[in-house]
Amino acid sequence: MPPLSILLKPASSGCNLRCAYCFYADEAKARTISNYGRMPEAVSHALIEKAVEAAEGSVTFLFQGGEPTLAGLDFFRDFAAHVKKTAPPSLTVYYAIQTNGTLLDEEWCRFFKENRFLAGLSLDGSRECHNRFRLDGAGKGTYDRVRQAARRLEQAGVEYNVLTVVTGYLARHIQSVFSSLCREGFRFQQYIPCLDPLEEERGGQEYSLSPAQYAEFLKKLFDLWYRELEQGRYWSIRYFDNLLWMLEGHAPEQCSMRGCCGLQYLVEADGSVYPCDFYGLDAYRLGNIREDAWEDLDRAREALGFVEASRHVPEKCGHCRWYPLCRNGCRRDRVLEGEQLGCSYYCEAYAGFFAYALPRLGRARLLLRRIQAP
Repeated sequence: MPPLSILLKPASSGCNLRCAYCFYADEAKARTISNYGRMPEAVSHALIEKAVEAAEGSVTFLFQGGEPTLAGLDFFRDFAAHVKKTAPPSLTVYYAIQTNGTLLDEEWCRFFKENRFLAGLSLDGSRECHNRFRLDGAGKGTYDRVRQAARRLEQAGVEYNVLTVVTGYLARHIQSVFSSLCREGFRFQQYIPCLDPLEEERGGQEYSLSPAQYAEFLKKLFDLWYRELEQGRYWSIRYFDNLLWMLEGHAPEQCSMRGCCGLQYLVEADGSVYPCDFYGLDAYRLGNIREDAWEDLDRAREALGFVEASRHVPEKCGHCRWYPLCRNGCRRDRVLEGEQLGCSYYCEAYAGFFAYALPRLGRARLLLRRIQAP
């Protein structure tokens, strides 16, 4: 087996915030068991032992939620200790965590630094945009607490990036959002479009993002990013970085830009395994990490036709000049046409953006080389 990448839910869908657009809370509600609680050692140890035995070269453990820090620091200490105990010296181990940051203190940050965690901090740009949808259980905004978490991570020397969810509201305020992130010194940024609830028509929520709004968002963000490049300042925006990488003939690292789903493993707190974070649903359960071998899980994914379905290229995409860059986006955003996945909900947004930005994307590569030259 090649290098392994495993996404874990150590606290299942449990969270101390009540973000309006949380896709995993929506998925969890659709399951027979919405919250599996804290992952027991029997599950985490079995996962570690099977992963380090099967992986070749490297294994990556990515912790998400809900809010993964609700599992407690002792869980993470035990996890890292068991990895050290069982992983062979020839295996490189990577850790990453996506967190809302509100529970992070100096002790957490020291642990992340000591174990070389890459932290993703969920922060929706400006105070106004963040506090509109990212509220705690008491209905209060969380911007200041997340900002403090960022400072703690910096002081401890932890590598981190900022993840911003693009809602219709945020799309209209991208200039203030980008300015706020840059002013705070958040050099590594990632923007992902929000998801509407399962089985509901798109566009019916207060936070919903329309294709037209997403197109304007991408254009404005690109203008802001490109202007900074022209002035000798580089802000890493994951989507734009991947586009530049693709224009140089490389495969994108971002899953949603590859054109089809990869062999992923989402492990819930009870050990249940699913093919993707966006499909942690009963119908997509592949098995359990305590009972099933990797080969059995892969066979179950194949029987579902999960990856194969994502390889379908709609006729419209096959004739589109932008397909080599667009790749029809994330499977979860593709509109079902009969029994097959059709074009992305954001098809027109991507087409409009590429027509607008492509000439300057080529020039951006040259500007970036100048900035990064020794």
